[in-house]
Amino acid sequence: ILLDKAQADALQAGLLGAQWRVADRSTTREKRSPSPPFITSSLQQEANRKFGYGARETMQIAQRLYENGYITYMRTDSTSLSGQAIEAARSAVKNLYGDEYLFERIRNYSKKVKGAQEAHEAIRPAGSHFKTPQETGLSGPEFKLYDLIWKRTIATQMADAELEFTSVDLEALTATEKALFRATGKTIVFPGFFRAYVEGSDDPDAAIEDQESLLPNMSKGDAIQCLDLAAKGHETKPPARFTEATLIRELERNGVGRPSTYASIISTIVDRAYAVKVGSALAPTFTAFAVNDLLEQHFPDLVDTGFTSGMEEKLDDIASGKQEWIAYLDSYYKGEHGLKTMIEDQEAQMKALNARKLTLPLKNMEAYSFFVGKFGPYVEYVGGEEPLKASLPADMLPGDVTEEKISDLLRQTEEGPRTLGKDPQSGEEIYVLTGRYGPYIQVGMSEDPKKKPKRASLLKGMSMETIDLETALSLLDLPRLLGTHPDTGKEIRAGVGRFGPYVVHDGTFKSLAKDDNVLNIDLPRAVELLAQKASPKAGARTEPILTLKHPETGQQLSVLNGRYGPYIKYGKLNVSLPKKIDPATLTPEQAAVLIQEKAAK
Repeated sequence: ILLDKAQADALQAGLLGAQWRVADRSTTREKRSPSPPFITSSLQQEANRKFGYGARETMQIAQRLYENGYITYMRTDSTSLSGQAIEAARSAVKNLYGDEYLFERIRNYSKKVKGAQEAHEAIRPAGSHFKTPQETGLSGPEFKLYDLIWKRTIATQMADAELEFTSVDLEALTATEKALFRATGKTIVFPGFFRAYVEGSDDPDAAIEDQESLLPNMSKGDAIQCLDLAAKGHETKPPARFTEATLIRELERNGVGRPSTYASIISTIVDRAYAVKVGSALAPTFTAFAVNDLLEQHFPDLVDTGFTSGMEEKLDDIASGKQEWIAYLDSYYKGEHGLKTMIEDQEAQMKALNARKLTLPLKNMEAYSFFVGKFGPYVEYVGGEEPLKASLPADMLPGDVTEEKISDLLRQTEEGPRTLGKDPQSGEEIYVLTGRYGPYIQVGMSEDPKKKPKRASLLKGMSMETIDLETALSLLDLPRLLGTHPDTGKEIRAGVGRFGPYVVHDGTFKSLAKDDNVLNIDLPRAVELLAQKASPKAGARTEPILTLKHPETGQQLSVLNGRYGPYIKYGKLNVSLPKKIDPATLTPEQAAVLIQEKAAK
């Protein structure tokens, strides 16, 4: 039954005074097995879910762990573990958790991902003995990723978790109505591998607690008192946008890409502005729709996921010697439906194409047409005597488009820009305009393309409708002079740049704090901010930890504390110190060996 609000409220009022009892109670038990050890894609997905790391960032961290001997090779699509790894994992489980948490037999995994090559084993801690995360001496992102890999690997050899699910049916009876409600609960009877690793959580103990949903002890026929009852509306939601994690999963499912290419695929679509990050989600831009429409129209076979997956398989066959590579490339490029034919057929049309009309799935927007042209996306409305066009702001996404927003943009275009008053210096009008990068103010309306009028973007929180002449003049005055630095006598100015509001002194920039306003910040506050920029970070040392002489050249070398830990400075060469070496006790001979190794690289 689909209830409207009035019916739901009436039902709620009647059931509050009903007789409630337990109509039925049942329990079932289930076992849960651990996930396979990490491959490239699953590591990228889990690091994105837990830590918010992008695919590229995850691979950079994993690369450092691999190069320093903490994990095995991180570009792999195999979930198999070597005998050495299984023995190390089982030994760790037994020592850390006891025999009851050790799975009764060796557990291994076979890879089911389409096109898996299995050239390497799964990503795991390196060696025949797995160092615990605390034993590694790692910190920061390296510690977090190693900890994730260690837990996942250990969990593969742990016992299954055992869960008990309870379902209770509650019956409410009135003189005219009978309603049935259901409550479900979950109890962890035996945590098993949950003790080491639970997907989506960093703290296994907290995760185990969160996973339980306990119900009071009830039996069939028990009378129940209803303390509260709420009538809540429910609406279906559209499918969620892709995150990096879910996009990698989809690429893997379709056989598109390889472990080594997932990070570069995502980086490319973001770097080329086909998608932008909105929180953790990837939202497509107008450019994405234009490119997608163009490729689907002119190169449908080449952008089909089935073709791409098939191409990956053929490249694998070429790599293994099963397919002749020259014949394949010849067919791909010169074949009847090859790339060369497609390009030649469409080349003349593409040259004449000035703007691309988009096909957007927008309801109630049939009167508007959307285009991507030379200067970005714009909308066109053909409802009056002449077509009306308006540029779309750079931060507007197809998913943000509403009839109200588009009508406002077109109205502003039709009515012309709003004027705030005259500029005292030039005597020209100051206009409020909207451009590709959002609202801005401009002095005058010069028709000479060589003469660029003075402009200033509105700051975050400012509105086109409410900005006044005084504020506009303050924006046009940026970067403004605050005074001279008391120590150097050089100018300090406040302005707005690519990364937001700042103060600058003698080439040194410092971003303003959240509570600072670039339009009214004063000299003392600017000096205070610049002093923060000049002072060393907490824990950093400006003086050398150690000064030594090279045993062979006699040249001085210094041991310093840097942003990424202690390092040796020898002339123009900087050499990071391994974790196992105490910088305070470094000998000249040790330093010489490290310098020689770095120079050789």
